[in-house]
Amino acid sequence: MGTSSGSNINQQPSSRMLPPRQQPRAGGLQTSLSLVSSDARLSPEDPRSNSDHIHESPTESASSRETWPTAEAIMAKKMENGKVENDFPEQSVIRRLSSADKISLRDIARERVDIVCEKMNHLPDEFLEELKNNLRAILDGNGGSQQREEFFILQKFVQSRTDLTAKTLIRAHRVQLEILVAINTGILAFLHPNISLSQTSLIEVFVYKRCRNIACQNQIPADDCTCEICTKRNGFCNLCMCVICNKFDFEVNTCRWVGCDLCSHWTHTDCAIRDGLICMGASVKSGAGPTEMLFRCRACNRTSELLGWVKDVFQHCAPAWEREALMRELDFVSRIFRGSEDPRGQKLFWKCEELKEKIKNGVADSTAACRAILMFFQELEVDSPKSLENGEGGRLIAPQEACNRIAEVVQEAIRKMEMVADEKMRMYKKARMAVEACDRELQDKAREVQELKLERQKKKQQVEELEKIVRLKNAEADMFQLKANEAKREADRLQRIALAKSDKSEEEYASSYLKQRLSEAEAEKQYLFEKIKLQESSRVSQNSGGSVDPSQMLMYSKMHDLLYSGAPKTDCLPNERHPFRKNP
Repeated sequence: MGTSSGSNINQQPSSRMLPPRQQPRAGGLQTSLSLVSSDARLSPEDPRSNSDHIHESPTESASSRETWPTAEAIMAKKMENGKVENDFPEQSVIRRLSSADKISLRDIARERVDIVCEKMNHLPDEFLEELKNNLRAILDGNGGSQQREEFFILQKFVQSRTDLTAKTLIRAHRVQLEILVAINTGILAFLHPNISLSQTSLIEVFVYKRCRNIACQNQIPADDCTCEICTKRNGFCNLCMCVICNKFDFEVNTCRWVGCDLCSHWTHTDCAIRDGLICMGASVKSGAGPTEMLFRCRACNRTSELLGWVKDVFQHCAPAWEREALMRELDFVSRIFRGSEDPRGQKLFWKCEELKEKIKNGVADSTAACRAILMFFQELEVDSPKSLENGEGGRLIAPQEACNRIAEVVQEAIRKMEMVADEKMRMYKKARMAVEACDRELQDKAREVQELKLERQKKKQQVEELEKIVRLKNAEADMFQLKANEAKREADRLQRIALAKSDKSEEEYASSYLKQRLSEAEAEKQYLFEKIKLQESSRVSQNSGGSVDPSQMLMYSKMHDLLYSGAPKTDCLPNERHPFRKNP
């Protein structure tokens, strides 16, 4: 039988559970708690749909007792630090928000996920932190009945919704998801800034696929347990929760928890005593003869002996206990064996009561009391063979009865071995299925890699073809550019030839024009010369016959001067263009 809920995490069922100090997860659990215990506070409550078989423990489990700093103390410390760093009010941004932009806890609990997420994306971080602080104050439970009623209303809103599934919550805002999980589970730790779970883990906690215990966080049902409690009770984790009250705490290496030797489910000692699961019964080892104090597991309905379990707990854990822890453990043992009718159980009860009185009165310290109880367990081991040999009152056991007892013990051992074998076979099948799944996944990945290689080759061929086309087009472009350059050079040559021919034609035209004008001028000169001769001859005749007109004489003298003074000069140059171009 194990020693605590936290010390049995990830432990497989066996015929005898390991002693408390040899449990693999005890140290890990304590370490995980130490990371958050300095500034966090847990308040685990019952899940929303576990009304069956859930009762309150008479002394209240540690899950309902707050052991971390209160929310008011945390907020006061934060406000005090904020005043030192900044003289301005911390909530100045929130005051500037309009009433339409603000959201309340009831809005988060009632409205659709996407609508609330859209609003929260536009809200400042200070306002979101204020929402978490308000919910912390409600979950803290120090506000009286009004805050409890508000929490019940919020939880009713959340638990009555059917749209809060894993598909819809994946789109939720981080703060929105933390608030929904805290309302659904009633656990304050999900709102603590130092505890950061992934969004997937928060969603799995909300839909009861992961343990809500921050220190556990195992997938549920844990170890793929197929018992009725694990399959039908939402959010139940057999590694850290009580089968009866469904609560968890962080006590390890203690008699506060009782574990089943067969199915490894855990129960609070107080819950087991209250529900009568710790009582007198036939010996587990012999199956007959004297009765002893037994624990009957509600999950598998099988019994486990308690005396050996208590002895293992004290032998492995008592040397490390302080005075208060030792007093508490002695009180647990006293309550367990208070109604014992077994002589050994009665002796243990009396011894625990004696040691408690000595410690209270200061007669013995915790070290002496620890040595005394360990010596007592050694004496019980020495006395145990004698009592088994003589029975109750020194009666000798008949051979047939001894054979029956041996047969029952062998049958019990065979039954436990069969259970262990079944468990190992189940684990083997599970591992084999996992290996087969991995093999299938590897094959799928190999096919995907092959397809990607083929696709890559096709893309490579397409790229090469495109590169060829680009090179061809570049060559064509170079060829066309060369032809264009040649055509341009030919056009320039032809233009120069045309200009040269044009200039030559202009010169020839000017030359022919001047020659024509010159010939015309010569002809006119000859004409005028002949006319002058004729006029002179007529004048001579007139002079001989009569008087001469002076004006005519003046005109004849001017014409004579013009004719004999030289040829007329032209203003035209050889290359000049004339506006009156004519064919000569």
